[in-house]
Amino acid sequence: MARKIYVESYGCTLQKSETGMYVNGLMNEDDVITENPEEADIRIIGTCAVIKKTEDHMLERIGLLGDMGKTKVIGCLPPVSMGTLKEKNVETINASEFRDLYRGKMDNIEIRDVSILDGIPINQGCTGSCNYCISRVARGKLLSRPVDKIRGQAEMQISRGIREIRISSLDTASYGKDLGVRLPDLIRGILSIPQDFMLRVGMMEPKNTLEILDDLIDAYENPKVFKFLHIPVQSGDERILEAMNREYESSAYYEIVEKFRKNFPDMTISTDIIAGYPGDDEESFEKTKYLLERSRPDIVNITRFSPRQYTPDFGKKTPVSNLIKRWSQEYTEIHHRILKEKYESLKGIEENIMITEWGKNMTSVGRDISYRPVVIPGRMDKYSWVKVRIIGSGGTYLTGESVD
Repeated sequence: MARKIYVESYGCTLQKSETGMYVNGLMNEDDVITENPEEADIRIIGTCAVIKKTEDHMLERIGLLGDMGKTKVIGCLPPVSMGTLKEKNVETINASEFRDLYRGKMDNIEIRDVSILDGIPINQGCTGSCNYCISRVARGKLLSRPVDKIRGQAEMQISRGIREIRISSLDTASYGKDLGVRLPDLIRGILSIPQDFMLRVGMMEPKNTLEILDDLIDAYENPKVFKFLHIPVQSGDERILEAMNREYESSAYYEIVEKFRKNFPDMTISTDIIAGYPGDDEESFEKTKYLLERSRPDIVNITRFSPRQYTPDFGKKTPVSNLIKRWSQEYTEIHHRILKEKYESLKGIEENIMITEWGKNMTSVGRDISYRPVVIPGRMDKYSWVKVRIIGSGGTYLTGESVD
């Protein structure tokens, strides 16, 4: 008998990718995805626990969905909830069962519905031991999937009409260290698929990226790879990086960014900053501002420090809130100015974009080779290539017009 399945997913690309794969693994041939949780036979929520505010929202949503009927909870929250999620109609997927997905259960999942996929998970856990990170507690040590299984699921996505392949994990640069292969090997394995598609590589931690830097840049030379690099630095102060136990210095971040930009001058650099970490002061704030000014990232994800239970940083004294607010605002202002300057310099250029989605008011959204979003008028075929002229920007995206 056909079932209606409702899916709700929060957090990082990895978590959303895992949720999509898990649901596809549950689906029978006649099952369908519904957007109405009240009419669903089963509700699945993929959760995030990276900050307290997010966790509180997750708990509220789980309660509401559970009141409607059978609900499954997966993601980072169940392993750190210590049983608090066990309510009426709520079933949690525990840490051991979650890791079993990476021990082979995910490898042969048939993709029945591509609408709920955000990417392909490539490894569970990480090799780091950051003092603030609840994700490390929730996910455990590194557990990578075989290259051929990931490649096979990329082929399956392509056969279902997807032309933007995303690979994701907590740290894609750690991929394969437990298997005797590395991320460039995986990238080349996926790129050996002969069909037309583009590959976007997910977040990489600086320490592991530095180990494979030259080979990684070589793999990025392929025209089917988006020139996009997400490299979270978190702070520009060596004292804070050491307190975080990040296991690298800011010089590693600079080296990675500068080498990538030497080979791909127009590429998009994304980074993360934590504001208000224990020990942060005006000096560390100024050093982080300098890092942003020097490296000029295109995307800056700014998070105010949120102490998480079960991490070494829980209970440590943090700076006063008005300081954290001011620092966050100044980081944001620097980022917006840098992005505005970059986007202004792109006006008038012509480039090809791949349409990835439809926007509001009869527009289409595409991505250029550097993965910058470009909004153009009209509804273009998804995954078609369109030549455009850049005519302006809308803050975090470019605007263009077709010149085909």
